[in-house]
Amino acid sequence: GEAGAASPEAMAQLRAKFGLDQPMASQLWHYLARVLTLDLGFSYRQNMPVLGLIMDRLPATLWLMGAALSVALGLGIALGVLSAMAPGKWLDQTISVLVLFAYAMPTFWLGLMAMVLFSGKLGWLPSGGMVSLELPDSVWERVFDGLRHILLPALTLSTFYLALYAKLVRNAMLDVMASDFIRTARAKGVSRSAVMLRHALRNALLPLVTMLGYQVSALLGGAVLVESVFSWPGIGRLAFDAVNARDLNLLLGILLLSALLVTLINLLVDGVVVWLDPRIDLEHGRPH
Repeated sequence: GEAGAASPEAMAQLRAKFGLDQPMASQLWHYLARVLTLDLGFSYRQNMPVLGLIMDRLPATLWLMGAALSVALGLGIALGVLSAMAPGKWLDQTISVLVLFAYAMPTFWLGLMAMVLFSGKLGWLPSGGMVSLELPDSVWERVFDGLRHILLPALTLSTFYLALYAKLVRNAMLDVMASDFIRTARAKGVSRSAVMLRHALRNALLPLVTMLGYQVSALLGGAVLVESVFSWPGIGRLAFDAVNARDLNLLLGILLLSALLVTLINLLVDGVVVWLDPRIDLEHGRPH
C-alpha cells in the first residue's frame, strides 16, 4: 500500500481482515474484549504478537530504569544531605552549581557527549547495546560485561533526576531541621550526625518518595531517548521504532502496558510512604 502497488480490491480485503470496515464503536468493543484476555493484537511490521514483543523488551527497560533510579536516589540523597549540613557554605554552593548544570543538560546531548568521551576518546566503556557480541564464558565476566554496558545509559538517564532529588532532599531537610522534635533531640544531647540521618533524613524522604511515583512516566519517556542513543533493546527503543514504522498496534500496546506499570508503581509508592510515616492516612490523604 505505501508503495502504491495495492489494488482497491486488495485493500478492501485487508480492511475486512483487520476489522477496519466495521463501525468505530464495534472496533473499540472488540479491542477492549481482546485486551481483557491480554491479546494486544499483532504487529504486522515485526510479524509477531504485540504482547510477545513487549515482554521480550520489558526486562531491559526495567533493568535500565532500576539502575538509573538507584544512581539518582543514592547520589541525590547523598548530595542533598551534604548540602543541608552546611547551608550557605562553599560545599552547599558547589553542589548547587553542579545540580543546576545537571538539571539543565538535555538528556540526548549528554548521552552523545558521554559516548564520544568514554567510548570514542578513552575507550573505557562500550558505546551501545546491552551485552557484547562475544559473551564471556565466566558468569562473573558476564556480570561485569553487563555492568559496563549499562553504566553510561544509566548515568545519562539518572542525571536530571539526580539533580532534582538532591535539591528536594536539601530543602526538605532544612525544613525538618527547624522542627520542634529536632530541637528536642539536640537538647537531649543526640549527636548532630544522628539527628541528621536518624530523624531529619527519614522525614525528608517523604516528599522524595511521593515525587518518585509521579515521575515514573517521565522516566519511561526519558528512556526512549536514552535507549535510542545507546541502542538499548528496551521498550523505549521499541516505541521509537513503532512510531517511525507507523506500527499502531504495537504503539498502542506499549502505551497501555506503560500506563499499567505506572499505576502499579504508584500503588507501591503509597505503601512505602505509609511505611516511612505510619501517621499517613491513605484513605483521606493526610496524617491522622
